[in-house]
Amino acid sequence: MAITLVNPEGLPKVDIYRQVSVATGSKLVFVAGQVARDADGGKVGEGDIAAQVEQCYLNLGTALAAVGASFDDVAKLTAYIVDWTPDKMPLIMEGIARAAAKMGVTPAVPPLTGIGVAALAEPDLMVEVEATAVID
Repeated sequence: MAITLVNPEGLPKVDIYRQVSVATGSKLVFVAGQVARDADGGKVGEGDIAAQVEQCYLNLGTALAAVGASFDDVAKLTAYIVDWTPDKMPLIMEGIARAAAKMGVTPAVPPLTGIGVAALAEPDLMVEVEATAVID
């Protein structure tokens, strides 16, 4: 595995992700922001942030698998969340857990940056997640 995840002493301990990832692989994989659309482009989870997060993560899993990678190879995630408020966190975690269960993986805990935004590319989208992975 090309990624080692670390929570260094002297930084806050965050349960949902690690503060640092160390990549030792030779290929970088950049996955475009994934949104709540199925393989046919159909809307998923309109008005339901947990369902939208779940679909984002399922789409990330599909994209990673297509190039021989998995969530174990993810060095960094960035999530864009429309009208972010802290009370949305449990729903986001629910969506991640549901996607992880469907894929049979442990929920990804690489460094994560969450960014509150006013809007995404389409008005029904509530969240978009992009990933950077490293593979050998």
